[in-house]
Amino acid sequence: MIKQSSHKILIMIKKIAKIPPSIIGWREWLILPELNIDQIKVKIDTGAKTSCLHAFDIHIFESQGKSKVSFKVHPLQRQTKHTIIAEADLLDKRYIRSSTGHIQLRPVIQTMVELAGERWLIDLTLTNRDVMGFRMLLGRQALKKRFLVHPNKSFILSKIKS
Repeated sequence: MIKQSSHKILIMIKKIAKIPPSIIGWREWLILPELNIDQIKVKIDTGAKTSCLHAFDIHIFESQGKSKVSFKVHPLQRQTKHTIIAEADLLDKRYIRSSTGHIQLRPVIQTMVELAGERWLIDLTLTNRDVMGFRMLLGRQALKKRFLVHPNKSFILSKIKS
């Protein structure tokens, strides 16, 4: 609740001060602190409503009366040596239409994302993106009232990781 209200306060301050949204590139480096992912290159996807994370070995289970999901992540493109094991509360299951038109029921979690020192909560669907170029897509809902996307620039708000 506190996380949500601080976001609303930030939006109100920006409106009062007439601060325009930050400009981000079509790809950026993000941090997912609650999932212990300290770097992941994401494609900013204004065509996707919800954000999506590459995950595999996805298992939904009950723990202390709550639905949870465990999964593994390879956060770096074209690399499978570095694996992160994560667990989160299951927020929902949603039918998502992929870019190829395929409809899939995906687990949805809510987690904190960090870019350029700013943190906010996003909904994130989990699916295997092994064949895709990016391990994560940041969709419209995560961008709303925060950013404008520059389609010809990359890494405007984040430094390229080595």
